[in-house]
Amino acid sequence: MKAMLYEIFLHMKLNVRSKELLVHYYIVPFIFYILMSSVFTSIMPDARLTLIQSMTVFSVTMGGVMGSPYPLIEFYASEVKKAYHVGNIPLWTLAAGNFLSSLVHIFAMSLVIFFTAPVFFDAKVPADLTAYFLLLLLLIVVSLSVGMVFGLYSKSSSKVGMATQLIFMPSMIMSGIMFPVTMLPEALQTAGKVLPATWGFEAMCAADLQFGNYYPLLIIMAIALALSLLRLRKISID
Repeated sequence: MKAMLYEIFLHMKLNVRSKELLVHYYIVPFIFYILMSSVFTSIMPDARLTLIQSMTVFSVTMGGVMGSPYPLIEFYASEVKKAYHVGNIPLWTLAAGNFLSSLVHIFAMSLVIFFTAPVFFDAKVPADLTAYFLLLLLLIVVSLSVGMVFGLYSKSSSKVGMATQLIFMPSMIMSGIMFPVTMLPEALQTAGKVLPATWGFEAMCAADLQFGNYYPLLIIMAIALALSLLRLRKISID
């Protein structure tokens, strides 16, 4: 247990020192949050009603899907993997440590948005805070699960950057965080249902915990974790 806690702490320190992760976890989400919140509240006053949710979904998607895969590529494609083999340390602990440390960083950025948006932009605070934070944690876990698939199956950092755009860009357009999904063609509305950001935004905007909103997130998470476990098993055997 102490070894696992130390590994999580080590991953958190490495993440902070990594320019790549600092950009994905904090810098870009914060800049996007400030700029787009200013624009949205200026041209669409009602945007403040879901501003916290929309900016948080952006931050979680960028950090979880785009940022978290990078350390996995560095770990499993380097000599670190061999060192773990020699030390008889399960390779899955690398992925678990990165997963948990990334969760802490992304949740921290989400708290920044939650506490500052009402002050800076008069954003409405979610009515049911318990439901909001439970769904926020679920969305972070699902996004990190998807990011772990990209990190374990990609061969290089350049390729993972392009691959994660297949999830990130559609999430920005088809999830409803930029504009109402009803403005999209029906085909795109349907396609958006496969994205965690769509269900996360809808669930976090709901008045309470509604199973119909968050069960798709559980399905996506189960599929992503199954694919990751299969890949980790193969890496361990190789």
